[in-house]
Amino acid sequence: MFKCTGLLLASITEEGVGAPPLVDNPAVVLGILFVILALVFWTNTLSQFKWLYKFVPMLLLCYFLPSLLSLFGVVNPGDKSLYFVATRYLLPATLVYLTMCVDLREVFKLGPKALIMFFTGTIGIVFGGPLAILIMSATAPSYVNGEGYDAKWRGYSTVAGSWIGGGANQVAMRELHLPEEEMNEIEKKNAGKLFSSMVAVDIVVGEIWMIFLLLGVGNAQAIDRWFKADASSVERLKEKMDDFSKQSSRIATTVDLMVIAGIGFGATAIGHYGGEFLCETISNYAEQQGCLKFVKALSLTSTFFWLIVIATLIGVSLSFTKLRNYEGAGASKIGTVFIYLLVAVIGLQMDISAPFKEPGLFVVGGIWMLFHVGLLVLVAWLIRAPYFFLAVGSKANIGGAASAPVVAAAFHPSLAPVGVLLAVLGYALGTFGAYLSALMMSWVAPI
Repeated sequence: MFKCTGLLLASITEEGVGAPPLVDNPAVVLGILFVILALVFWTNTLSQFKWLYKFVPMLLLCYFLPSLLSLFGVVNPGDKSLYFVATRYLLPATLVYLTMCVDLREVFKLGPKALIMFFTGTIGIVFGGPLAILIMSATAPSYVNGEGYDAKWRGYSTVAGSWIGGGANQVAMRELHLPEEEMNEIEKKNAGKLFSSMVAVDIVVGEIWMIFLLLGVGNAQAIDRWFKADASSVERLKEKMDDFSKQSSRIATTVDLMVIAGIGFGATAIGHYGGEFLCETISNYAEQQGCLKFVKALSLTSTFFWLIVIATLIGVSLSFTKLRNYEGAGASKIGTVFIYLLVAVIGLQMDISAPFKEPGLFVVGGIWMLFHVGLLVLVAWLIRAPYFFLAVGSKANIGGAASAPVVAAAFHPSLAPVGVLLAVLGYALGTFGAYLSALMMSWVAPI
C-alpha cells in the first residue's frame, strides 16, 4: 500500500510538470492561504473536530494543506512573489514583535532546568546533523554528497535553521547557502528541488516527534516519576504566567495597532537600510584586504543576514523598554499571524511526495532527530527535569514560536507564553546555531 501511494504521488507530480497552474495571481493565492489558515484555526475551536486535532497537530495542517495546492497544480510553487513579501517585509517585523514582548529576565527566572533542557535540545540539533551525515556517508553517500550549490549539506542547513529556531531561521539558511541571485537557471531549479525536499524532511520528521510529545502530555506524571522529577515548579509557573497574562491583557485601540505597526515595519526599514550599508561596507573593505571569499563564507556580505540580525537586536533592545507593554495589545499575536502566513508560504514549496522519491533524506532526518531526542531524555534523567521542560524545550527548538506554545498550552493554557519565551531564544540562536551546524556538515559531507 505504501509503495502504491508513493507511485500515485509521484505520477501526480510528474503529470503536473509543465502544466500551467489554475491560479497564477499572487493576490488570489494569498487570499486562499489566509482562508486555509482561518479554517484550520476556526475548526480547532469546534468540538466536532477535537478528534482530528487530537491526532493531527494544527501546525501540520498549516504546512500540509498549502502543499496540496502545489501537488495538484492549483498554484505555481516556483512563483516567489509571496515568498519575497513574507521573508523581506513580514519576517523582520515578526522577529521584532516576538522578541520585544518577552521579558528576558523572566526567562532566566524559569529555573536552570528549563534552560538546560532548551540548550540541550539546541546542542542535539547542532551536532546531530553532522553526525547523521557522517553515518550516512559511510552507508548511503548519495543522500549526503554533492558539490557546489548541489551539495546536500546546503539543504540540510535549512533544516537546522528550522529545528533550532523556526521558519525565520530556515529562510535565513536558504538565503545564505542557496542564494538564487548567484545561480544560473539550472542551479536555481536544482536548488528549488533540494529545498522542497528538505522542507518535507523538516515537517514530516518534526511533526512525527510532536505527535509523540503531545501523547506524552497525557502521561506526564508517569514520565516525571520515571525521571524522579519534582514538577512543583511547573505548578508555580502556571500561577505566575496566568497572573501575568491577566494583568497585561487589554483591548487594543486603533492607536495601539498603529504604534505596533510602526514599531515592526520601522524596524524592518532600519534592518533593510542597515543591512545594505553593512553589506556594501564589509564587501568593499574585504575586497581591499583580499579576503572577500572568506568573508562571503561567513555570510557577512549577505544583506538578508544583516536584516535578520538587526531586526532581532532591535527587538531584544526594545524588550527592556516600556514598548514591551504592547504585548497586552496583541503585538505577539500579530507576529504569530505573520509566522503562520510564512509557514503556509513555505508549505506551498513542500514536496509531500519526497518521502517516496527520496527515502534516504528522511533516514538522515530520522537519525538526526533520534540524537536530539536521546540527548534530551538522557539529560532530563540526569538532572531530574520535569517532562514539561523536556517537551517545551524541544519544541522551542524544533517548532519555534509556532508550535512551542501549542505544546506548553497542552499542559495548561496559561503556560503558552513559556513556550513563546523559550522559542524566542531559539529565534535568537537559530541562525547562528544553524550556521555552525552547516559549517560542520560541510566538513564531513562527501563530495
